[in-house]
Amino acid sequence: MTVLKNIAKDRILQITVFVTVVSLFFARPRLEDINTHTLFSVAAMLTLIQIYAYLHVLDVLAYKLTSIADNTRKLNILFTLLSVIAGMFLGNDITALTLIPLYLNITKKYKLPQILPVTLIGMGANIGAAFTPWGNPHNIFLVSRYNVSALQFFSWSVPYLLISLVILGIVFFFIPKEKIPVQKTESIEINWRLTLITTSVFIFFFFGVFRIVPIIIPMIASIILALMINPRIMLKIDYALLLTFTGFFIFISDIQQVPASVNVIHMMVYSETSTYLTSIISSQVMSNVPSTILVGKFTTYAQALFLGSNIGGFGSAIGSMANMLVIKTFNQHATVSKSKFFNQWSIMQFIGLIILTIVGYLLLIFRI
Repeated sequence: MTVLKNIAKDRILQITVFVTVVSLFFARPRLEDINTHTLFSVAAMLTLIQIYAYLHVLDVLAYKLTSIADNTRKLNILFTLLSVIAGMFLGNDITALTLIPLYLNITKKYKLPQILPVTLIGMGANIGAAFTPWGNPHNIFLVSRYNVSALQFFSWSVPYLLISLVILGIVFFFIPKEKIPVQKTESIEINWRLTLITTSVFIFFFFGVFRIVPIIIPMIASIILALMINPRIMLKIDYALLLTFTGFFIFISDIQQVPASVNVIHMMVYSETSTYLTSIISSQVMSNVPSTILVGKFTTYAQALFLGSNIGGFGSAIGSMANMLVIKTFNQHATVSKSKFFNQWSIMQFIGLIILTIVGYLLLIFRI
């Protein structure tokens, strides 16, 4: 029942269901338009992420790193960089849900700043998630839709990651170095045997994403592994996201059969720059996952869509699902004003959006 309730209250899925039902009045979906490679890849990714969350791998890393922080700047740097790294492998959602409560527990103990560090953790998670094909679900769609090789994908993501880290480094420079007591390391048991097995399946999943092996094999392997470790892991999976992908594939299959809608969308993505900007702007109002699926069906500019969809995760609260989770998690655990956090978080998000939009545009122009 909890799983069904979580699915039913997902806002993005609600909107997806609505537009999909409306589109059915104009056409009928074609089976070949349902991208099963993407759906199987996302299913495998969500399962593996939940296994890692169950094994508390990120919790252990967080406690180990924060045990060496003796001032506020170092604590911020460690948490933000951990969020970048965790975002690469566990996605921005799990990273935000895990690291923000851990950080806020420390702030309550020593009365440390909450708004800027939590904002940086969320932004770091988005930056890290853009680096890998599985960090963001829409990256999986891009790899599948354009048959992108691993070499090609990382040639796009590495420059974006490095420049983003430089920008974060500049922000760190302005954080004061106030002394804090060194954190005690929490005793958390981690099952290394299961962690290594999960990592082996994750590597297998990597080959599946890039079609080196059929993706259905690592998907089944990840589900079997989850059931063997603890069947309740399967209850934690974001089924709403899978349904959102499916719904948008149906919606786009329908509108592709309506000439007027096709002409309008083609007018918005007629060039690399227009594709890039359309992806960023549409992400602000419909989130970057459905935006990528919609734009991706009507454009051939894969790099522009990659940069636009990942940069579009910054800005508004619905730009990325992780943004909404950051706000929700902060409101649940913080002790400062929720409205003050939202206002300052929004300012930093839109500043980041503007800066990264310029960065992405330069990457496209100079083919870096």
